[in-house]
Amino acid sequence: MNRFDVFNGDADGLCALQQLHLAAPHPATLVTGVKRDIRLLERVAAGSGDRVTVLDISLDSNRAALDVLLERGARVTWFDHHYAGAIPEHPLLESHIDTAADCCTSLLVDAQLGGHHRAWAVVGAFGDNLDASARAAAAPLGLAPVDLGLLRELGVLINYNSYGETFADLYFPPADLFARLTPYADPLVFAREDPAVTILREGYRADMAAAKAQPLALATERHALVMLPARPWARRVGGVYANALAQAAPARAHALLTALPDGAYQVSVRAPLNARDGADVLCRQFATGGGRRAAAGINRLPAAEMDRFTAAFVAAF
Repeated sequence: MNRFDVFNGDADGLCALQQLHLAAPHPATLVTGVKRDIRLLERVAAGSGDRVTVLDISLDSNRAALDVLLERGARVTWFDHHYAGAIPEHPLLESHIDTAADCCTSLLVDAQLGGHHRAWAVVGAFGDNLDASARAAAAPLGLAPVDLGLLRELGVLINYNSYGETFADLYFPPADLFARLTPYADPLVFAREDPAVTILREGYRADMAAAKAQPLALATERHALVMLPARPWARRVGGVYANALAQAAPARAHALLTALPDGAYQVSVRAPLNARDGADVLCRQFATGGGRRAAAGINRLPAAEMDRFTAAFVAAF
């Protein structure tokens, strides 16, 4: 039997995978990518008797590849919180999918494991900008405020590392970062001991400073839109900067448009934190859009559709 672990390269995907490996260590072929690289299942060459675990990527975006794997006889277990569409009923598919705005994949895995590696689930939830859910999950752990703050920072930093057009934009390819996480049952020890955290912390601070220097292209009581240049720092920081803006102004919807080398834009959308809904519906109006209710994106928005997107963004919120 061959095993394949297929996961989003962000904090939620990594922390979900970390929990599963801590609960039941197993050798597996890792299949992952940058944050927006979610059509991952087509890269899996699994067949009869093989096991495939899928974490934090949309079933809807991988439906054709899933059908192929099930036809081949692979057993698939799926944990996710993105839009899934109709979930197939198949004896070889086990799905744990919840699209509630306060849920993430790390918390779904945590529930399946009975909370045995809860601290990593908290990191994943913080990384997905679900601060209230993360704090609620952490409550039984009785953490000191400084430790809870460190888990939040770790989630943000791991998430920050996932954004980019290619692995070249990242400080650590996600599979390499997972290899560094693997020995640590306690994320607090990882945060204090592994040099990767210092590297990410310094990069995050520099990139956020550059992002904050950019003016708002649109600013109302209910909407904010930011344009970022076609630079590696902008591609790295777009998602976490959108999260930070959402935390700072919870009544506003936010959109960050990062220029791509070909003149198109990569888009990150955050629904208002006090009404976590509508981001996925907005982004799915565009060819490469998708995501979840509170946070979604468009992988490539042609410049010619900029006005259409701005109008749809304002109308959606």
